[in-house]
Amino acid sequence: MKVILEQDVKGQGKKGDVVNVSDGYARNYLFPHKLASPADAAAVNAANIQKSAAAHRRFEAGLKAREDAKKLDGVVVTVRVRIGENGRMFGAVTGKEIAAALEQQYGFAIDRKKISVEPIRTTGEYAARASLFENVSAAFRVAVTAE
Repeated sequence: MKVILEQDVKGQGKKGDVVNVSDGYARNYLFPHKLASPADAAAVNAANIQKSAAAHRRFEAGLKAREDAKKLDGVVVTVRVRIGENGRMFGAVTGKEIAAALEQQYGFAIDRKKISVEPIRTTGEYAARASLFENVSAAFRVAVTAE
């Protein structure tokens, strides 16, 4: 029996795939658990349209990420921190603070988890990298200054 997977099923395929499974497996497991639906002509056509639309959205997201990477390359982001009496910072500059500074200064909304930088515990300028999409990243600098 041909079915369209509604979710990823281990050993069968990914969401949206049209796979051939035994009748019993489909009726007793896949259908009751809402993991698949019967593959008639209209459903297969709808699944193909959804797949092509998802591929197009992914392609567009990749293009936007490449444009953003070109804009972000070489940018210097300034992060102001509090310094104690002995010239040391309170804590460290994290990806969250860098992401907030990028948003405020340049309008780039980047998830803090996508920013990789060595631990920053003193003032100065540091190299950082933001992963924007698969195989698309941008290198920028983080300037840490005292308030």
